[in-house]
Amino acid sequence: MEAILLGIYAFFVWLIFFKFKWLPWNNISMVIVITIPVVGLTALILTLNVVAPSSPDIRVMNKVLQVVPQVKGRVVELAVEGNRSYKKGDVLLRIDPTNYEFAVKQLKAKLKADDAALANAEAAARQLNESIRGAAGKVSAVQAKLDLARKRLKEHEELVAAGAGDKFALEDARARVGELEGEYASAQATENQAKQQLSAQSQGEFAAIAAARAQRAATESQLENAKWELEQTVYRAPADGKVVNLQIRVGTMLVPMPFAPAFSFVEDEQELIAFYHQNELYNVAPGNAAEVALETNPGEIIKARVDSVIWAQSQGAVPAAGMSPTGTGGNLPNTGPYTPPPNRFAVKLKLDGKSKDFVLPTGAMGAGAIYTEHVAAIHILRKVILRVNTKLNYLVLKLH
Repeated sequence: MEAILLGIYAFFVWLIFFKFKWLPWNNISMVIVITIPVVGLTALILTLNVVAPSSPDIRVMNKVLQVVPQVKGRVVELAVEGNRSYKKGDVLLRIDPTNYEFAVKQLKAKLKADDAALANAEAAARQLNESIRGAAGKVSAVQAKLDLARKRLKEHEELVAAGAGDKFALEDARARVGELEGEYASAQATENQAKQQLSAQSQGEFAAIAAARAQRAATESQLENAKWELEQTVYRAPADGKVVNLQIRVGTMLVPMPFAPAFSFVEDEQELIAFYHQNELYNVAPGNAAEVALETNPGEIIKARVDSVIWAQSQGAVPAAGMSPTGTGGNLPNTGPYTPPPNRFAVKLKLDGKSKDFVLPTGAMGAGAIYTEHVAAIHILRKVILRVNTKLNYLVLKLH
């Protein structure tokens, strides 16, 4: 663009000073003619860099998931091909589920056995409670009979003392009282024995019930884990995207190790990240229009808008305690070495307008510009420069 402006300027200089000779060509006019484009272009470019900042480093980024299985086993079905697109929920691979199915069946059977053991323990507890209630009822009944017998014994003693009673009846009453006292003592002993057994319970439950419930809970937890592991033998697409770096085949042994992924999954959701020098962004705000020219799309201008400016970078992180190699503090904070250029901030762009549904190559790079709300009249210069650059992307500059 600068060359075009200089060419137009040179054309008018030729017309004025050489073609029509409206002005004399001397040392003064020569200095003026040279000074005007230098000052003008410098002011124009400096202004343009502020109101419509450009970046030669814009990248297309996708979220990449390294697919690591959650369970160990051999691949029995591989339902994917490399560099193909899949929808969220599509089955990508299956691991041999035999061992995990067996574990689920085994734990289901164990859970039934634990349920039976718990039922038996609860039945024993209910039986003991019934025994306690029965013993308490018997004590109450014997107590009532004993009270009645003692009352009758007293009456017989009073009649005999008055000379109106039957001594045989008195002896019979005394024997009845003795018999009931023995029966009462026996009933109390039975009740106390049941209460002693009941005191062996822990927090309101018998030890047998507590143990049975704990065993059942452990088995149920193991069963849930076994079911989860069985589900993990089928791996589904976590989002819409593509499978890349596919190295496994049917029969490959997979292990849940982070350094041994089965393949990579590239999500379709994309981000455009533009990198700018720190003093280029003070006029940029979310919502500003932007344009991008990628090398993979020569001749095409991709429309976008500023989503946000990421006002953070790693150079702003200072180790808090200056930890020593031994893991103990005491050192001064480490500010690190001088940051090498370019020391830039990232701007997140979102595709907009007719480019909103574009699917761009992951890792593609190019140039672009952001158009702020200031001095919109000269934005056309940046747009022209960007369109010239995207046309130049058609050129493959190599000699072989």
